[in-house]
Amino acid sequence: MSDKTMTADEAVARLHSGMTLGIGGWGSRRKPMALVRALLRSGITDLTVVSYGGPDVGMLAAAGRIRRLVAPFATLDSIPLEPHFRAARERGAFELTEIDEAMFMWGLHAAANRLPFLPVRAGIGSDVMRVNPGLRTVTSPYDDGETFVAMPALRLDAALVHVNRADRLGNGQYLGPDPYFDDLFCEAADTAYVSCERVVDTAELTKDAAPQSLLIKRHTVTGVVEAPNGAHFTSCAPDYGRDEAFQKTYATTPWPQFTARFLGGDEQAYQSAVREGS
Repeated sequence: MSDKTMTADEAVARLHSGMTLGIGGWGSRRKPMALVRALLRSGITDLTVVSYGGPDVGMLAAAGRIRRLVAPFATLDSIPLEPHFRAARERGAFELTEIDEAMFMWGLHAAANRLPFLPVRAGIGSDVMRVNPGLRTVTSPYDDGETFVAMPALRLDAALVHVNRADRLGNGQYLGPDPYFDDLFCEAADTAYVSCERVVDTAELTKDAAPQSLLIKRHTVTGVVEAPNGAHFTSCAPDYGRDEAFQKTYATTPWPQFTARFLGGDEQAYQSAVREGS
């Protein structure tokens, strides 16, 4: 066992253009935004992004870093459609593979279990099959003879997720109401980088929380990044809620102006700009 701690920039330095990158969280909830901001500071581009999309998708799309997006949606939750995603999609900036939420989850399960696909009922009888002509169906070999969608594995080169606490070995803990499938992203990826609000000793992880909250296992994790407020402006319950005022600023500000105001420096500069703008 080894110390896997590193900075956000060190984690991103291990990525490269053309990768298939999974990003955890859900909509505008517990997104690894400090890692996304580090990615924006890099020259990495031509990405296939796999995400229950939120501002991670919006920012990377606005910056022209996405070649293909695999997602069931892109939302800011309290703002139903991610506006920077919408603008990039409307100008044809990237390819989009849009699938059902359950199909997406089953694709991660297949990848996590090193299977080429898994059968799923979701998608049958819907336009998902029409807009994704490459999808195939499979018939049960048993007496029921039921037809399922054969959801292909969503295999990832790397995954980025954010949790409340982690230790230096890579064990990650969520303390909020929902795991958001972050464990599946890590298990489906060749490498996984976990940012957290606070790095703690291993024994502290279960001092005031149940063992079931240890969502992410160290054997799936390549690097651990301590990033206080690292999910901002998305929520990271119970540490903090979504910064609705800042999210509105993000949603209503043209991308070049938003970049100049908030993304021109490192993470410390971003956090300072947020405080000054609050």
